[in-house]
Amino acid sequence: MKDHSSEKWYQYLYYTDNRAVNIERVETVSGITGHETLDYVLRSLRILEGYEGNTSLSAGDMEVIRKVLCWSEVAKGGSARDRAIWEGKGYPLDIHNIASAEIYMEEEGACDPDRGMIHTLIRTHGMIGQCLRGEVSVSENAPLRELGVEKERLFSILSILNECIIRAVSDELWERVRPAVLALIDRILEGDLKEFTAEERIRRLLPGLTELPEKLIGLFAEKLLPHYELWYFEAALSDFDAEQIFGILSRLPEGEACRDVCYISFKPLSDSLYYDYEGKKHINIYKKRIIEKHLRDSSVENVTLSVRKCGSALLVDFEFSRVCEKLIDFCVEAERCGLLSFEKSITVLYDMFGFRRDEFDRLNNEEKYLATMNSSEESTKNSIIDYVCGQTVVDVGSGGGVLLDLLEERYPDKTVIGTDISENVIDILNKKKHSEGHRWTVQRHNFVDGPISSEGEKVDTVIFSSIIHEIFSYTETEEGRFNIEVVKTALKNAYASLNSGGRIVIRDGIKMPEDKAYEIMKLTFKEASGLEFFRNYMRDFEGLKDMEDKKIRIEEESLTVSACADFIREFLYTYTWGQESYSHEVNEQFGYFTIDAYREFLESLGAEMIRADSFLEPGYPEHLRPLVTLDPDVFPDSNCILVAEKP
Repeated sequence: MKDHSSEKWYQYLYYTDNRAVNIERVETVSGITGHETLDYVLRSLRILEGYEGNTSLSAGDMEVIRKVLCWSEVAKGGSARDRAIWEGKGYPLDIHNIASAEIYMEEEGACDPDRGMIHTLIRTHGMIGQCLRGEVSVSENAPLRELGVEKERLFSILSILNECIIRAVSDELWERVRPAVLALIDRILEGDLKEFTAEERIRRLLPGLTELPEKLIGLFAEKLLPHYELWYFEAALSDFDAEQIFGILSRLPEGEACRDVCYISFKPLSDSLYYDYEGKKHINIYKKRIIEKHLRDSSVENVTLSVRKCGSALLVDFEFSRVCEKLIDFCVEAERCGLLSFEKSITVLYDMFGFRRDEFDRLNNEEKYLATMNSSEESTKNSIIDYVCGQTVVDVGSGGGVLLDLLEERYPDKTVIGTDISENVIDILNKKKHSEGHRWTVQRHNFVDGPISSEGEKVDTVIFSSIIHEIFSYTETEEGRFNIEVVKTALKNAYASLNSGGRIVIRDGIKMPEDKAYEIMKLTFKEASGLEFFRNYMRDFEGLKDMEDKKIRIEEESLTVSACADFIREFLYTYTWGQESYSHEVNEQFGYFTIDAYREFLESLGAEMIRADSFLEPGYPEHLRPLVTLDPDVFPDSNCILVAEKP
């Protein structure tokens, strides 16, 4: 590739402290170097080089495309002095295509015979893609028709130019949007500048929205789309629901405050909403919950919508009070520590201000947690769906949705319903359903509260896949948590929800048989950190209330502990998840019924047992053996599968 380092545009993009990068295009926030824009331009030029000798365009036209690619991003660069000079000349740096066009004209335009065409192509740079994303109006491309260039030639120029622009983001993206890009170029050059409807624009702007309220469509149609182009909209708002987006947009200023404004940029908000968690970019859920609370009740202090006018653009963000910023910082650092005491502190603080969605809101990276659950348990989830019967199947506590997907794939003609008690999980599942085109539905329901349908409609299969232990562990009663009566209540209500011939299918943790539970088992750690983990577990685990004396002994020098086998079982299947998941897993008792107790209770409801056995979850020994040795050297069964049929 040609050495561009002596060219002015290259120097502007190389020697800059301005980190102008679309947050959608990076995997980590901390990894942003400031050279992302330059790297992107160089990628686009390499793609253009691939056309040399492979196009009917003249060398002059190829040079036009090259200059457009070189100069179209230059307003994102420049030293602090350069940028101050550009701003002093009135160049709108936050609308980088317009500013870049003016910088090009100042630097090279005077002696460039193709300056008019290059200037127009820089001003409209990327707008074909922005139209398809719903960010800008189709009419923004009208200047292309005023170039006076023969249509076939201009079509070729625009096709290659847009391929370079989009492929420099990703080859996959170009392959996906190529037909739409070429069709839109052709339509514009034919003079068809018909705009997409407000509803079409919203769906393009926010493809993850599962529903479009009429008031949101009306707000776009009446207040936004007739007047403004919307930049970085999806990057900033894709994690909010329709009601929250309406709340943000309805707070934007109107009237005199927006005089001469043509653009609304949400880039400041998109830049401030993300942080790194475990080496990857994640939305800052602590900021988001505070914003959500403010949108529900605008009298809430601590946060305000910030809208700053910069030339012809409004720049949108949220500003937090100093106390609120410190609270957010604390929560981020506490989350990274993974200690239960810090996790509890986060919950207490957010409950104090009313920032949690509900009592089941984990606050931190729910999607990552759900994805981990999905990948770790898919093998045996595949086997339990063999026992599905009838037409309507309910997946209780659907979490990340892996079982919903498996049910839909295996039984395309059945009605598949997912449930969860967390509003946050329901939102994530609805986004997954919409983005991936699934047929299953989800609803908020808790079998502890009653049967699945208040209208008396029955279902044919109810699946509890690794969820009853959470019902047992988290449901608060007058006697506190870990009350077996809530498990019995949930199963009674599930049984009452079944048609005759229907089934309850359970896959979950299992307690050891009574004659084995109190046998002493020794556990030796291969690293001292394992013993520290065990000490924390002894302090924090509140389950196994029926085991009054767990007979725990610690031998410091040999890193060995001994205890009743059922306690060791509970510890092992928390330890396997590691420190990262500790603050969640230590709150849960994985085994709560023995196989015999399960069988006895289900039969007391009138059920006939089709299957009832325990097993060791595949993968547990392979993961734990590098960390511990056991005496006796046998891992206790971790899980069970039970199938009970209603006569």
